[in-house]
Amino acid sequence: MAPQKLEINVAMQIQKPMNEVFEAIVNPEKMTNYFISQSTGMMEEGKNLIWKFPEFDFECPVRVGKIEKDKFISYYWENSGKELLVEITLSESLNGSTLVSISEKEMDNNEAGLKWLSGNSFGWSNFLACLKAYLEFGINLRKGSFDFMNK
Repeated sequence: MAPQKLEINVAMQIQKPMNEVFEAIVNPEKMTNYFISQSTGMMEEGKNLIWKFPEFDFECPVRVGKIEKDKFISYYWENSGKELLVEITLSESLNGSTLVSISEKEMDNNEAGLKWLSGNSFGWSNFLACLKAYLEFGINLRKGSFDFMNK
C-alpha cells in the first residue's frame, strides 16, 4: 500500500566543521554563493524573510522556525499553495566533517505530490552538491545551471 503522505529526505557529508556549514546556511552573504541571489535577512528563529533566486523571477516567503546553533535549522516555505516544513540537521561525521540531512514535509500522494517529490528531491540534492562545492572548493555550481529554463 502506498503511503498517504510524501516526504523528501536527502543527506550529504561535507568536509567542513559544523559551525562553518551552519553559517553558510543561515547567512545570506554566504547563501548567495550557492543557493539564493538575495534575502531580506539572516535566518533567525521567528523571522519572516523573502528569498530571491538567481534564475527565477519570483519572491519566496520563508518563515523561520526553530534554530539550534551549529545543529539544526527549520523553516516553512510554500509549494503549490501549501506551506511545507524544511528541517536541516547537522551532525558531526568522520574526520571533523559534517553530515547535512534535509527533510521536507509533506505532500499528499497524488499527481501534484509526486511532481513535488521529483522536483524537490532533485532540488535538495542540487542544494547539497552546491553547498559542498562552495564550502570545500569555493565554486558556485549553481551559476548558469538553470539559464535554459528562462528561454
